[in-house]
Amino acid sequence: MVSGMGKVLLKNMVFYGYHGVAEQEKILGGRFEVDLELKFDMKKAMRTGHLEDTINYEEVYRIVHDVVTNSRYYLLEKLAGKILKSIFRNFPVDFARVAVRKPNAPLKGVLDYVQIELESTREEFQQFF
Repeated sequence: MVSGMGKVLLKNMVFYGYHGVAEQEKILGGRFEVDLELKFDMKKAMRTGHLEDTINYEEVYRIVHDVVTNSRYYLLEKLAGKILKSIFRNFPVDFARVAVRKPNAPLKGVLDYVQIELESTREEFQQFF
């Protein structure tokens, strides 16, 4: 028997935003990369094949884009939390994981990127917010 639980992954979405503590980040902005994993029951979509019976990943992309580009946060943790909050408010997912990367973070050193990851079930998230 198929459980119906499945996941949608959106990998390496790239946006331009103004997040960070450094003054140059607030003025010049920078590149942000986001990965998202959404777990939910896909049984109905598997039966019907209708878009309205699943998570529309084009709509997910738009919502993540809006959160990253229309807001400004000091911390990547806050940005990742806002993405999770928007996902749980707009989609019937049971679990979500988000990773937010900041390539070329303004550090005195060499690194590829800084990444923050958050994950939560719907129930855990509702208790927190």
